[in-house]
Amino acid sequence: MAQHLPRTVLTASAGIAAALGLTLAVTGPATASPGARTAAASTTVTPAGHAFGATLTGTATFSAGSVTVTCSASGASGTVPAAPANTNAAGPVSSAVSAPTYSSCTTSMPGVSATVTTTGNWSVAMQNGPTVTAGLTMPTAGFVLKTSGLASCTVTAAPTAAATVNGTWTNGAPSTLKFTDASVPVTVVGGFGCPTTATSSKFNATYKVTDTTDPTSAITVTG
Repeated sequence: MAQHLPRTVLTASAGIAAALGLTLAVTGPATASPGARTAAASTTVTPAGHAFGATLTGTATFSAGSVTVTCSASGASGTVPAAPANTNAAGPVSSAVSAPTYSSCTTSMPGVSATVTTTGNWSVAMQNGPTVTAGLTMPTAGFVLKTSGLASCTVTAAPTAAATVNGTWTNGAPSTLKFTDASVPVTVVGGFGCPTTATSSKFNATYKVTDTTDPTSAITVTG
């Protein structure tokens, strides 16, 4: 059983890292933000200057083979840039966000518990387009997952440099941010049973993003 645990831990950490950065993020491996994509469209995020909150809906899962780590609570907050910084004629609109929090995490393996710690400065870049995206950037080693019990491992996301994870954004009341198999780089250290050769993992989760300045309004991304 201990031999399968490493993968569990790794997946959890990678996924958690991605989600964590939560705040607003989305698709593909940790590389460039939406702004680095070809022919970036004009982006406007409204309401300008309003604060927002991102709350996990359902659960966030981190899967590796038949092993799954599930977290039932996660959140982050930030503020839409004041005008005119809430508009970019040829690219994404970026803003700082709080380091996401994760709690109530369990694993599909008995006898193993996990805790997550996030630190540093995080940011999110919203990009308008046929599919609206959000690139969440976490600082170097900004996310750390530790397990205890049958296996004691430490998984660090974005271990050597800041990393960006991408997700899809849907305008609504509230708007939603969805991560589908989002990838994040990780390193794993620990004793027997820890997946020390793993370098990445996947994350799936959906967040509701609400306007906390004016609950009757909604955070929206347009061109």
